[in-house]
Amino acid sequence: MVSVKLYVEGAGQTDFERAQCREAFSTFFAAVDGLAGKRPRTKPCGGRQAAYDAFVIALKTSRQGELPLLLVDSEGPVTPGETVWQHLKTRDGWDRPDGAADDDAFFMAQVMETWFLADKEMLRNYFGQDFNEKHIRQWPSLEAVPKLTVYEVLEKTTAACKKKSYTKGTISFEMLKRLNPTKVENACPHAKKLLDRLRNPNRKR
Repeated sequence: MVSVKLYVEGAGQTDFERAQCREAFSTFFAAVDGLAGKRPRTKPCGGRQAAYDAFVIALKTSRQGELPLLLVDSEGPVTPGETVWQHLKTRDGWDRPDGAADDDAFFMAQVMETWFLADKEMLRNYFGQDFNEKHIRQWPSLEAVPKLTVYEVLEKTTAACKKKSYTKGTISFEMLKRLNPTKVENACPHAKKLLDRLRNPNRKR
């Protein structure tokens, strides 16, 4: 049995934030069809550079049966036909580390909040009756929506909510725990690639 450790961009500032992040991803993965007994351990790393650096170290120090994977925001559109590592080389100057395969790095495209827009039912239930979903368009490709637009949509849809409006941090982790993974992978091809990799951690690299 392969043990997967997922090095994630974000939530690396305090022990409390890291614990929230781990719990949120664990709950999300627990709801994924086909992941019974295969859920990864999540390692929140803070900034994207810190996530990459931790992943590189893990590749060098992992034992047999351990599989490090990297998950970061794409921060922008991914060119069709471009691999994750090609995008990261262009955007961040990161080389694919020795020992890393093309399917060892994954994107939240363009940001994690993109996943939230894939599940309007979760948004309605979480924010309540004042949630205004008219700002959520029927985009041909959800992952093509710029990250600033994603943030703007979440701000506008929750602006009138009396109890809470969207902010990054605790609320984002609470929402992640409530997401329907099937809706996310149906709307976000990069999310599906991640979940399919987690379903098949033993396949040859």
